[in-house]
Amino acid sequence: MKLFSKKKNPEAELLLNEIQRTKIALEAAYSNFENVVDPDLIDCYIYEVNAAQKRYKFLLKRAKELDALLP
Repeated sequence: MKLFSKKKNPEAELLLNEIQRTKIALEAAYSNFENVVDPDLIDCYIYEVNAAQKRYKFLLKRAKELDALLP
């Protein structure tokens, strides 16, 4: 019996990779935020965390939309 691998949609594959990269960036931003003491760097990492959170939320929303479009 031969097992067939299911081909993934290239857009879905790219989206999953971007979600993973954004998740790693978000974790790094949180880690950096927790380890700085300079007020300017604290502000910088607050912005970085917020940006990564918004990107992550957007990508998850897009993934749900894409999943709804697939048969």
